[in-house]
Amino acid sequence: MKNKKTVYVLLILFFILTSTIIAGYCLLFNHPFQIEKRTYLYIDEDDNIDSVYTKIENRLHASTLRGFRLLSSLSGYAEQIHPGAYQIDASYTTWKTFHRLQQGMQTPVRLTIPSVRTLDKLVKTVSRQIMADSASLSGLLNDSTFCAHLGYNSNTLPALFIPDTYEVYWTITPEQFVERMQKEHKRFWNEERIKKAQHIGFTPVEIVTLASIVEEETIKKAEKPMVAGLYINRLHKGMPLQADPTVKFALQDFTLKRIRHKHLECDSPYNTYKYPGLPPGPIRIPSIDGIESVLNYTRHDYLYMCAKEDFSGYHNFAENMTKHLQNAARYQRELNKRNIH
Repeated sequence: MKNKKTVYVLLILFFILTSTIIAGYCLLFNHPFQIEKRTYLYIDEDDNIDSVYTKIENRLHASTLRGFRLLSSLSGYAEQIHPGAYQIDASYTTWKTFHRLQQGMQTPVRLTIPSVRTLDKLVKTVSRQIMADSASLSGLLNDSTFCAHLGYNSNTLPALFIPDTYEVYWTITPEQFVERMQKEHKRFWNEERIKKAQHIGFTPVEIVTLASIVEEETIKKAEKPMVAGLYINRLHKGMPLQADPTVKFALQDFTLKRIRHKHLECDSPYNTYKYPGLPPGPIRIPSIDGIESVLNYTRHDYLYMCAKEDFSGYHNFAENMTKHLQNAARYQRELNKRNIH
C-alpha cells in the first residue's frame, strides 16, 4: 500500500513537473508576437544584440523577450548576428523567429527599378529598398573606371537598367546590385530584340536613347510607336531630331513648358536642334514599353509632330513643313490664350 502511494506521489510530481515545463516552454518559446499580418524585420550590419531586441519589440510588438534572450544567451547569437530582411508571419513563435534570425534565413525582397530621369533619382529609390545607402551606390555608379569596365560611360550608363521588379536579398551590395542589373540587361536583350535593333540600324544603347526621347515626348502608350517611327524617319533621312525634351535635359530644367529660341541656343551635345543624330545617351531610363515602341515602331511617312491644341497629351503628325506649321500655329495660339510661357 505504501509503495502504491509512493508511485501515485511520483506520478503527480512528474505530471506537475511536465506541465510546468510545457507551460514554461509555451510561455518562453512558443509565444506568438502581437502582429496581425506578415511583417519584415530588418537587421542592419551594424546592429548589436540590444538594437535587435529593440527592433523585435517595436516591429513585432513583443510582450516579452525572456525566451528570445535565453535562446540568444545559450546559442551565442550576440556574437554572430546575421544582417538581412526577415519575413515574420503572424503565426511565428519566439522559437521559429529566433531560428530564422540565428541561421540567417533572410527573405528575398522586391526591388523595383523605376523609369526616372536621372541616375540620382534611381539611386535614391533603390537605396530605400535595400540595405546599401545612397552614398555607396552613387559613388559606384559615378566611378568612371568602373563604368568603363562595364562597357558604359557616364552618358550611356542609364541604358544598363531595365525598369521592372526583381527579387533580391536586402543585403545585396552595390557591386552585387550592378552585377544583377547586368544579368537582367542581358536577359532582356535577347537574340530577337537584338535582331530588331540591327534591322533598324541601331545598337541596344541607341534604341534605349531614342526610347527615352519618345517617353519624354508622349505619355500615351498607343502613340509611342508613332513617335518612334517619326524620329527613325528623320534619322534615316539625315534630319536633326529637333526634340524639345533633349533641350530640357541639356538645360537640366524639366519644368519648361514652352521651348523658346533662347533655349535652342544651348550648346550641348544633347541639344538635338543644334547637333544632328542621337544625343550621347538616354535622357531618362525608359520603360520596357518605351523600348518596345522603338523596336516595334509604326511605319509611316510622318516627319513632324506638334502637341494637339486640345492639350489631350496626343500629337498632330505631318508629312511636310506646310502642314506642320499649320498644326504648330494652332498650338501656339492656344498656349497664348492660356497664358502659358
